[in-house]
Amino acid sequence: MYKYCVNRNAQPTGEHEVHKEWCCRLPEPQNQLYLGYCLNALDALKKARNFFYDVDGCYYCCSEAHRK
Repeated sequence: MYKYCVNRNAQPTGEHEVHKEWCCRLPEPQNQLYLGYCLNALDALKKARNFFYDVDGCYYCCSEAHRK
């Protein structure tokens, strides 16, 4: 299990990216919305959808959930 967060700021293409806590591409702390521990990136995406309609996994740390 890892800790996950979602970027409060959308990407230029409209989605909010989900990251693992150790990702080299984490948003600034004030732009992180903590999602807690999840079994995997797909579970983290489900949690992030409680806050944002359009979410995607980070290409670098959540590749199994990355689609755009």
